[in-house]
Amino acid sequence: MSKLPVVLIVGPTAVGKTELALRLAEKMQGEIVSVDSRLFYRGMDIGTAKPSKDEMSRVPHHLIDIVNPDETLSLAVFQQMAQEIIAGVHERGRLPFLVGGTGQYIRAVTQGWSPPEVTPNDRLREILEGMQEERGKEWLHAKLNILDPEAAQAIDLRNVRRTIRALEVIFTTGRRFSEQRGSGDSSYHLITIGLTRPREELYQRVDERIDKMFADGLMDEVRGLLKQGYSPTLPSMSAIGYRECVSVAQGSMTVEQAKVEMRRITRVFVRRQSNWFKESDSSIHWFHPERENLLNEIENLIRNSIKNRGL
Repeated sequence: MSKLPVVLIVGPTAVGKTELALRLAEKMQGEIVSVDSRLFYRGMDIGTAKPSKDEMSRVPHHLIDIVNPDETLSLAVFQQMAQEIIAGVHERGRLPFLVGGTGQYIRAVTQGWSPPEVTPNDRLREILEGMQEERGKEWLHAKLNILDPEAAQAIDLRNVRRTIRALEVIFTTGRRFSEQRGSGDSSYHLITIGLTRPREELYQRVDERIDKMFADGLMDEVRGLLKQGYSPTLPSMSAIGYRECVSVAQGSMTVEQAKVEMRRITRVFVRRQSNWFKESDSSIHWFHPERENLLNEIENLIRNSIKNRGL
């Protein structure tokens, strides 16, 4: 059976993926499937640069605003949801566009990664949580880096929950967490479009986006979440921008200090994203977002790839 086509649009944060995906999906009868773990949460719009209601009205969007900030969505559940949605898009005779910057979620959907099936060990988890509280998340992440550098590179330092889960799996099985994801060949005909900009150009766009977030009311958004009773210790509230704004709301940081920290952390995040999707990867078609005739060139590339496969 022929593999059905899926267009994957990747690239670092603020590079311009959202606008390209919208324009392509409009032209090619497509639907957008978000593979960005920051867009899951309802009420967290400004700090995640979530597509606006007007943008989402242009073409169907999926996997945005699907859980509350105090709910969790495991990689395995997300993987199943995404694959079911992609199947539905194909059944409607439309083209799925997967868009995002969360490498692990993208690989799980497109390459069939299977998260380790290890029963949670509550006692071990308590011990690890206690060590984190006593010695800090940096210390815990450093231990993961010693045991499994590949997993540590993929897991954000601030994502304590995932760090603890990785260590739990390692200690329970005696094997590296990164070796247990069960990746395989894609079940789709993947057409991967990568967007890239010179690093300094990208950093300037990041800085402008952060300034715009505050101008658009990011502090009000965060204060509203706290007023609704969402704890600042929730994993969702550790996302870039939210933790810093919580500190501003609590009086331990100024807005300018928050912006500086957000710029610093986002730069680290951009470098981590580049490890997932490298410009040396020959399976990715790389473009500068402001390239002349970009839209037509990519549309022709996609159509020719599908036609050559006889799809």
